[in-house]
This record gives sequence, C-alpha cells and structure tokens, in this order.
Amino acid sequence: RMALVLLASAGFGLRCLNLRVSEQDFEKLVESAFEELPEIYREACHGLAIRTEPQASKEVLEGLGISDPIELLGLYHGVSLTKKSNFMVPGLPDEVIIYRDPIIAYSHRTGEPLSDTVRHVLIHEIGHHFGFSDADMERIEND
Repeated sequence: RMALVLLASAGFGLRCLNLRVSEQDFEKLVESAFEELPEIYREACHGLAIRTEPQASKEVLEGLGISDPIELLGLYHGVSLTKKSNFMVPGLPDEVIIYRDPIIAYSHRTGEPLSDTVRHVLIHEIGHHFGFSDADMERIEND
C-alpha cells in the first residue's frame, strides 16, 4: 500500500507525495474546508455530522454497487433539507462522510492539490444535504 504525504507549496495549496497523511492532518483539511464556506451555508449545516473514515465499508460499497473502494470519495447519508418536515420523527443525524484514502489516491493520481480535492468533495456532499442531485451539481460546476 502506497503511503502519501502533504507538502505545502506556496500559491499551489497542498500536494501529495509518496509519504503518509495522518488522520489528524486530513481532518484538519476537512475542518478548514468547512470553515472556508460562507457563514450562511455553515449555519444551514447545523445538526449535520461531518466525519472522516479511511474508506467506505464493504457494506456501503455493496449497497451502492461499487466494487473498488477507491472510487467512493464521499457520501451523504440523511434526508435533504428540501425533504425535511416538522412532522418527521427525529432519527439519526444526517451526516457527510469524507473518505481519506480514496481522496488522497485521487489527488495523487490527478496532481490536484489535496486541499482542493477535499474542498470539492465536501461541498459536493453538503450539496446533497441541501437537496441538489449529482446532475444539479454538475450543471452548476459547468456554468
């Protein structure tokens, strides 16, 4: 298994090289990406759990029909804000899961700064919380 590391590069963000990214460093990247969001969006995420995991579990991958764990960078699990109702029985909190190993591998493979990949995946998954579909977000990104 290849280990990767972060290298700060002036003006270019963080880049991956062949050493290791610690769980704590990765979580700091996710926290920073969240803190960079405009306050109105952070406030709309009240009650949304955001956490990191090394990669998706076998059960999650099977449920989504994905065979390679490196293919899944993040996941939103919950009821989007557009579908919530005051009459809903509260259940588990909505959550965004950011998968460390696949994101590091993607960033390494593409040469995209790790911080940019983390920010993109986090915003994408939060977009699902706001009720956007993958197609909606693709249109927004391409405009």
